[in-house]
Amino acid sequence: MSALIRDRVVVADDAVTLADDAPLPATGTIIVSWTRWQAEQAALRASDLRVGVQIPNTLDVEAVGAELQDRPLIVLSFPAFGDGRAYSQARLLRERHNYRGEIRASGAAVVRDQLAGMWRSGINAFALRADQDAQLCLGAFEDFSTAYQPALDDTLPVFLRRRRETA
Repeated sequence: MSALIRDRVVVADDAVTLADDAPLPATGTIIVSWTRWQAEQAALRASDLRVGVQIPNTLDVEAVGAELQDRPLIVLSFPAFGDGRAYSQARLLRERHNYRGEIRASGAAVVRDQLAGMWRSGINAFALRADQDAQLCLGAFEDFSTAYQPALDDTLPVFLRRRRETA
């Protein structure tokens, strides 16, 4: 089990990512691809497993958000720094679909510099890239005292927050 950051704490990863052709274990938490989820959804729902789904960043979560609502874990893909589609997926899952489970970021762009923005978008777990030190990455959540843009952690823009503080 590799380490990951969940809710700003370094923890052991208790989920196993299964290949599409791998047999299902008897117990535990698994992560399956969107393709496998679509093909085996009924059997996966009927099992005693905690089943998370890794969705591609090209998936329209508006169309499938209700289908994922009861999943304990949704994994979003961040394959490259210039590809921010998974940020939008996280916001949509949290704001429009009221998803309350774990949203995990994975991929090449899950590095210290990106964690604060991912957190503000509604992502609460981070499968860090192999070259990242999890303990050092915890500092990313304290790098900025004020964010200018409204987000899930504070929906007011900074000028309204400042006006409120001075009133």
